[in-house]
Amino acid sequence: MLKTYARWPTENASKYLQQLCKHFGHKVEVSYTPSEGRADLPMGPSVMTADAEALTIEVTAPDAEGLTRAKGVIDSHLKTFAFREGFERMPWADEATTTG
Repeated sequence: MLKTYARWPTENASKYLQQLCKHFGHKVEVSYTPSEGRADLPMGPSVMTADAEALTIEVTAPDAEGLTRAKGVIDSHLKTFAFREGFERMPWADEATTTG
């Protein structure tokens, strides 16, 4: 499994975390609070945390293609939800790590 993460500075992190989870909840299993969330995306789980300063998202997938797809899904939804902030994409870590 491969894993990567991103942290995007925003004062609206909790709002976006909840929007993502509510939206994904129409198709996949999700659980969330205002500060933590998890969405079991088809390519692998996405774990989100929100604090007063930023939204942090960690995605896991079995391969590089799945990781790219997961990041694209999250970026495209946040682009819709956070358009007022000029969101383009999460600043994903350049290197993915391998998990056991």
